[in-house]
Amino acid sequence: MPKIVDHDKQRVLVAEAAWRIIRKNGMEQASVRNIAEEAGISVGSMRHYFSTQSELLLFAMNLVSERVTARIQNMSFDGPPMEHMKQLLLELMPNTDEKMAEMEVWYAFTAKSKTDPVLKKLANTVYDDIRRAAEIVITSLVKLGLFRSDLNQELEIERLYALVDGLAIHAVLRPDQVNGKLMDEALSLHLASLCPKSAT
Repeated sequence: MPKIVDHDKQRVLVAEAAWRIIRKNGMEQASVRNIAEEAGISVGSMRHYFSTQSELLLFAMNLVSERVTARIQNMSFDGPPMEHMKQLLLELMPNTDEKMAEMEVWYAFTAKSKTDPVLKKLANTVYDDIRRAAEIVITSLVKLGLFRSDLNQELEIERLYALVDGLAIHAVLRPDQVNGKLMDEALSLHLASLCPKSAT
C-alpha cells in the first residue's frame, strides 16, 4: 500500500525545522536546502508542501502566533481577576523554554519583516493583538472599579503594551538578567500601581 502522508502535520514539521535553523544559525541560513536537510526530506519533497521560501516562512511565522493564541484560549479564568490579567500577559512572554524558542524565532521573523511585505502584514497583526491584550487588561480594570481615577486609560494601555514587549525582548537578549520570576514580579508590581490603594 502507498504511504499515507499527513500534509498538515508535515508542513508543521518543516516549519519547526525552519525554527531550529533560525535559532541555531540565524535567518540568513534559513534556505530551502538547509531547512529540507534539517527536516530530513528532499528539496523536491519540501516544494510539495511549500512552493516558495516566502510561503514557508509565512507559515512558520504564523505557527508561532497560532500556538500562543491556542494557549490563551485554553486558559481557565476561575480565580482573582488581577491574577487572571497577569497570567494572560505572561502567556505573551518567554517565561518557559518552549515560549523562549518561539520568541527567539518571532523576533528573527520580525527583523526580516522590515523588508518583506508579506511577513510585515502578519507582524503588524500580531503586534496589534499584543496591544489588544494590554487594552483588555486596562478596560477590565476600569469595569471592575480597580483602575485609578487619576490615570489616563489610553496612555496606560500604551505603557502596559510597552512593558510586555520590552520585558520579552530583554528576556530574549539577556536571559541571565530577565527571567520568568522577574517578569512575573514586574507585571505584578505594574498592575498593582494601576489600582487605587484601597484595592491593593
